[in-house]
Amino acid sequence: MNAQTPKTDLKNLTQEQLVRFVESLGQPSFRGRQLLAWIYKPGIADFSQMTDLAKEFRAVLARSATMSRFDDYRVECSRDGAVKFAFLLEDGRLIESVLIPEEDRNTLCVSSQVGCAMGCGFCLTGTMGFIRNLSTAEIVNQVCAVRDWTLAHDRGPLTNLVFMGMGEPLANLDHLLDAISIFTEQRGLDFSNRRITVSTCGLVPQMKKLGDLTDVNLAVSLHAANDEVRSRLMPVNNRYPIAELVETCRSYRQKRRKRIMFEYTLLAGINDSDRDAEQLASLLREVPCKINLLAVNPAGNPAFASPSPERILRFQLILRNRGYTVFIRQSRGEDIAAACGQLAGKGWEGTGKEKNGTASGCETGGPSPLTP
Repeated sequence: MNAQTPKTDLKNLTQEQLVRFVESLGQPSFRGRQLLAWIYKPGIADFSQMTDLAKEFRAVLARSATMSRFDDYRVECSRDGAVKFAFLLEDGRLIESVLIPEEDRNTLCVSSQVGCAMGCGFCLTGTMGFIRNLSTAEIVNQVCAVRDWTLAHDRGPLTNLVFMGMGEPLANLDHLLDAISIFTEQRGLDFSNRRITVSTCGLVPQMKKLGDLTDVNLAVSLHAANDEVRSRLMPVNNRYPIAELVETCRSYRQKRRKRIMFEYTLLAGINDSDRDAEQLASLLREVPCKINLLAVNPAGNPAFASPSPERILRFQLILRNRGYTVFIRQSRGEDIAAACGQLAGKGWEGTGKEKNGTASGCETGGPSPLTP
């Protein structure tokens, strides 16, 4: 192998790609499947640990390949039990992921980009602008690092993944699809499709591809029931207006009994009136769906205010009376800037947050105070 040739990061490769890679090294195809099983075992960091591979093959792998991992990260714990992870990438950029523990599950909110190009008015990540897409390995390594952290801190296994972190997942579709393949492969991280949700602001062509190529859950960030308001909040609506978006959702390829989740952030005086609720109910009448209501987090943009609890309940009631399943999602991790719309990849140096997976108050299984 030429000394100038970079090593192949095996975390970037799906099972099919691993098979082709080992074949290029003169190995039988089953070695690729065998290798995949080793890569994603907790605690495996070196080829020498792969004891059922021939020593000669391990030596070839050491010369030609690597297995990246997030060793350099910081952890911050919220009073409500949410845990934010800040990961330092090789180019010095930062991304954030959020662990949301609940009684019956551990959900990880995963990032797909550094920054975001969508420019939604109430989202702090959007103020960063778009910096770059994450590689497949950078997506996968968030999950591996948090999985290992939860096991080390007796938090139980990760059960659910939601692509609702930094970035627009469908704007990084190729790497997203490869990551999903690794997550759902039994020899990989062995997540069920029904335990993975991809959220989008409404990139219509990529939505169709996602439905054709995967069976994961789809969540659509809607946030308004008419083009005038939605275009003001979400510039993507100028490319793919509501009628086109809803038609794509209506015809979206999903297994029977699956429903699209519509995310609707309530903004006082903008999209939270009775008329808005009635308009939303009419808009979605032919789409098998559930609706998630969430009060805006003013930290995303102080120009927006949250409706009163009474107004939120009234909005929910109108939708329920029209036959919809409607949840009111409680914001988690606001005190550590880990709630929806707050992730911005800031605050690595000089923050007082602990490094490499340890943080004051994070060692126990329950809610913890802020890290000093």
